[in-house]
Amino acid sequence: MNSPLTSLKTYLDEIVNRYECKEFIANDPVSIPHGFDDASDREIIGLFSALLAWGRRDILLNNLADLCDRMRYQPADFIFHFDEYRDASRFSGFVHRTFNESDAVWLSKALRDVLRAFGSIEKLSASFLTPGAPTIEHALQGLGDTLLSIVPEMPTRMRKHLARPSTGSACKRLNLYFRWMVRPGPVDLGIWTAIQPRQLILPLDVHSGRQARRVGLLRRKSNDWKAAVELTQACRVMNPSDPVRYDFAFFGTGAAGELLDDQYGLPSRNSR
Repeated sequence: MNSPLTSLKTYLDEIVNRYECKEFIANDPVSIPHGFDDASDREIIGLFSALLAWGRRDILLNNLADLCDRMRYQPADFIFHFDEYRDASRFSGFVHRTFNESDAVWLSKALRDVLRAFGSIEKLSASFLTPGAPTIEHALQGLGDTLLSIVPEMPTRMRKHLARPSTGSACKRLNLYFRWMVRPGPVDLGIWTAIQPRQLILPLDVHSGRQARRVGLLRRKSNDWKAAVELTQACRVMNPSDPVRYDFAFFGTGAAGELLDDQYGLPSRNSR
């Protein structure tokens, strides 16, 4: 007879297979980097897309399309040659939720200096990982710290756009960005090779957290960094080489307004 974990894995795998398909892309912010062929363009516009990935999808996608236009549909070249006096005006009036034109200018300056100093976001991120590192925690921390410090006088308001594990944040948007960059398709882009799918952390938010708790894979009540690690570790038991694939089950059903069937859940345990 199958164990509860085996039954849950079979159930979640079926849901992942339903949502991890090309049809998922069109209404998701990952569609923006998918619109570019060059890996450098995908890396740059992918970061903007992930950091802005909240709020109504139609508004988000329209704003991201507007951002691509402002970058002349050459995001990597635009950022690498970004000059505040010449190019800042291209962001005039841009806003998505709490991310405004000033934030776009400061992030562009920071990314420009990262590209010139390290060559790519991938190389910078991977430089913080020791051989055999179990997770991307230090890569997330290093990327965030570098972007916040590489340009003198970076405004403190940028910290809310660049979450880091040291703050206790689940780092949902950066984890989403790493998922896009590292995992192979059809939805994710798989353009980074210095980091492996087994090292990724699930992009935890209130919706995926609710679904994970429903099936007994997450006990921690807060959707913070410790919870993201706990959920990833639970998913790693089901798939050691690619635990983050289950984000499609948690997020996909949540975005579609579905609830995971708790009859497949693990035996209940006391919450902490």
